[in-house]
Amino acid sequence: MVNASTQSEAGDKQHSDCLHVENAALRLIARAEQCAGGLSRKLKKRGYDKYSVNSVIEKLCDLQLIDDNRFARLWLESRLHLTRSPKRLLISLCARGIDRDDAEAALRNVLDADVENALLVRFAKKYARKFKSEDSRSLKYFLRSEGFSSGAICEYLDGEL
Repeated sequence: MVNASTQSEAGDKQHSDCLHVENAALRLIARAEQCAGGLSRKLKKRGYDKYSVNSVIEKLCDLQLIDDNRFARLWLESRLHLTRSPKRLLISLCARGIDRDDAEAALRNVLDADVENALLVRFAKKYARKFKSEDSRSLKYFLRSEGFSSGAICEYLDGEL
């Protein structure tokens, strides 16, 4: 039979563990926006136990200190100047722990027509040299496979021809 003092000590230790995890999590959040999955991985990698990490992540989500949708939007916006395709941006977001549906929704919200067109122009200029100038069909399929919309591709190709 477990006595009351042993139960109290176990509860105190769990509370103490959660405080340590919370402090570590808040330090990471203070440095940069975090997503739940990424923050959880970082904390577990630092040796914190799964139960404490999950409890703290849940609490921080409830307090809106962690918001995967906000993280996805900000992460995407910070990378739009790079020469990446929508497909590669989506893969990178998912690799950071963002749910695929949430990542796709964030991508749709961030990539309006003007932003997508600018991204496509940069991306196509980087990769178009792999295609012969008369081979716009292959370039079109390549751009489509990289997640660009048909409308943006047609607009780009019409401007290039």
